[in-house]
Amino acid sequence: MTIATLRDSLPEWAKDLSLNLSTLTRSSTLTEQQQWGTFLACAAATRNESVLVQVAEEAKQHLSEQAVSAALGAATIMGMNNVAYRTRHFLGDAYTNERMGLRMNIIANSAGVEKVDFELWALAVSSINGCQDCVASHEATVRQAGLSTEQVWEAVRIAATLQGTAQAVAVVETLG
Repeated sequence: MTIATLRDSLPEWAKDLSLNLSTLTRSSTLTEQQQWGTFLACAAATRNESVLVQVAEEAKQHLSEQAVSAALGAATIMGMNNVAYRTRHFLGDAYTNERMGLRMNIIANSAGVEKVDFELWALAVSSINGCQDCVASHEATVRQAGLSTEQVWEAVRIAATLQGTAQAVAVVETLG
């Protein structure tokens, strides 16, 4: 199974998603590791088993084992952080200075890949998870590391397309 299989499983009403997947897999805006790590981290963030399995199979053809592990680590650590940071924001000023108190060492050491790549994956996952503070923080980090707005936006386009694809796949699996 691959992204082509995923595209083929989408109904006509999700054709735009299929076309976007095709375009994004052929893009040269990001490095191969950035592109496929973003695909894998975002597939994990969608929480859709079919999407994750199909994207992971193809991503593993483009990523080292260390990069696969790092992309999955970015998805899971942001799953935790996005809840905590988003809730702290919702609760307001009284919680601004509260210590997070959660271990997140993987962010500091970037799981053995280039920090800019890990941060880009964290940004893309945070966009799926809807955490404004995390998106802004990771965007500032990758921009300071030299990524362009075009590169950042490419990661967001991957995140958006995979989230829409996951929703379409869930509808198809539920309704047939």
